[in-house]
Amino acid sequence: MPITASGVSRLSMSSSAAAATARLRSSWFMSALAGWQKRGASIEQAACAADGADARGGHLLTLDARGWRLLTMSIRHVHRRRRALRGALRQPLLVRYASAIRQDTAMLLEDIVKKILQARVYEAARETPISPMPSLSRRFGNRILIKREDLQPVFSFKIRGAYNKMAQLDETQKEKGVIAASAGNHAQGLAMAARQMGVKAVIVMPRVTPEIKVAAVRGWGAKVVLKGDAFGEALAHAKTLIAEHGYTYIPPYDDNDVIAGQGTVAMEILRQHTGPLDAVFVPVGGGGLLAGVAAYIKYLRPEVKVYGVEAEDSACLKAALDAGERVVLEQVGVFAEGVAVAQIGEAPFEILRHTVDGVITVNTDEMCAAVKDTFDDTRAVAETSGALSLAGLKKYVQQTQARDQSLLCINSGANINFDRLQHIAERTELGEQREAILAVEIPERPGSFKQFCRAIGRRMVTEFNYRYADADRAHIFVGVQVKPGGEDRAEVIQKLRDADYPVEDLTDNELAKLHIRHLGGGRPKVEFSEEVYRFEFPERPGALMNFLTHLPADWNISLFHYRNHGAAYGRVLVGLQMPNGDRAHAEEHFDRIGYRYWKETDNTAYRLFMA
Repeated sequence: MPITASGVSRLSMSSSAAAATARLRSSWFMSALAGWQKRGASIEQAACAADGADARGGHLLTLDARGWRLLTMSIRHVHRRRRALRGALRQPLLVRYASAIRQDTAMLLEDIVKKILQARVYEAARETPISPMPSLSRRFGNRILIKREDLQPVFSFKIRGAYNKMAQLDETQKEKGVIAASAGNHAQGLAMAARQMGVKAVIVMPRVTPEIKVAAVRGWGAKVVLKGDAFGEALAHAKTLIAEHGYTYIPPYDDNDVIAGQGTVAMEILRQHTGPLDAVFVPVGGGGLLAGVAAYIKYLRPEVKVYGVEAEDSACLKAALDAGERVVLEQVGVFAEGVAVAQIGEAPFEILRHTVDGVITVNTDEMCAAVKDTFDDTRAVAETSGALSLAGLKKYVQQTQARDQSLLCINSGANINFDRLQHIAERTELGEQREAILAVEIPERPGSFKQFCRAIGRRMVTEFNYRYADADRAHIFVGVQVKPGGEDRAEVIQKLRDADYPVEDLTDNELAKLHIRHLGGGRPKVEFSEEVYRFEFPERPGALMNFLTHLPADWNISLFHYRNHGAAYGRVLVGLQMPNGDRAHAEEHFDRIGYRYWKETDNTAYRLFMA
């Protein structure tokens, strides 16, 4: 069962408690600390010596002028209200925690924590900051923080686990080289770690891997082998190369040394954040990052809740916890490719089944909204899997109505292809439940478009697709800005139905969101004459109504396409049927409206596909 604050017994210093304290005192780090303190060492020197590091440096970085090192501060956070380790040992927190879990679980966590404290990551990785998210905090009524792993040299946390695993290799293994099959962040992390250590690295990637990622791996000096069209084929080829050349395989998550490297993220969190911390949200793919974070936090701060966050179409940890054992998903979604894993790792699952407080799943739209939220508050462009934990944090607040809590998520990476940003931007408003996508039937007659806009009221229209097709009825595809929560969307739909407009709600329809909005229109079924113009509308409520009001009453709109892209001006394509006598004077009406426009009736693209 997961360890929670409510599950911790409040024991006094009874004989059993004393025995538990004695066991913890005799563990590797408590024993070493006590020994060095007896020799007169300071608490800082004792901590460094217990970890096998030189008190003057080693891999424990000096972080500020006062000289506190990572390990020292991590131990202090076990008893953060105490100023000395000896006094803290007399407090019952460790005793209560030890009493709350089985001995085998305690030993497993202790072993992982030891590995985390000894992890060699800072020869390559950076200690990344925790950034506040003031805008999101105000919106959600909580103090929301984000750990910035996107600021690593390879723009993701993966360098930590890869480097720590390589640091455990012997000279023979290093001489032969290392290998991995990966199309993502692990490939870049391993490539950098290998270059740092002067070790040959081979990365097998599927042939369909985007060139930007292939170039990034090559940029770190690794040899890239492109093989197969899927990850399974790349992995099979990597195993063949291991048999031929004796390479050492560096796994992306299913290894305790990799987990320990990723767990240094939690060590930094507890050192950097000195105030209350209610919950930490961690993205889940194979489980390495969550296992390291959960083990460390639950061992030192068991009252802090730790949640995994998964994409709902690749929720392998949730499936495993529900089944009580690791399972293989039949299909895995790839929108958040950094966490697209069909089965949770064996080593991570052994830790997570005892430590994680729950799993939250989120959809594509919620991830896209979290990418925008991250940018708004930090100006960082997260990859979709990097924003996954923030999406889970927001869902947690919405579902639990949490208020005045300190909540932290991890931006795990920023390796995103630039050309994906347009799609993410389009899905963002849906993820925030700020846009309703509707299919509405209106009469095919002059003035009906204006009447429809009046029925909507002074709401921002985010998208409008229409093409003349039938003499009696017209189907329009419209996006309307609404308030989050769903009630406002229902009110808009009911208002339209009360005005006798047949309405279909397409907000949750993936086909509509992905394809139909881009395919609406085409050639009309009957031949007619129209003039086509392209306009720039100012992005403000009432701009569309202003345009329609200035058009003559006997003009008919035969084509209309608009989509808000977040700029100051929206781009609109309009087809107009007008009496022959009005054609020569049409632009006089447009000049009075005051919007920039271009005539496109003779445009080749229009003639080929829409005339």
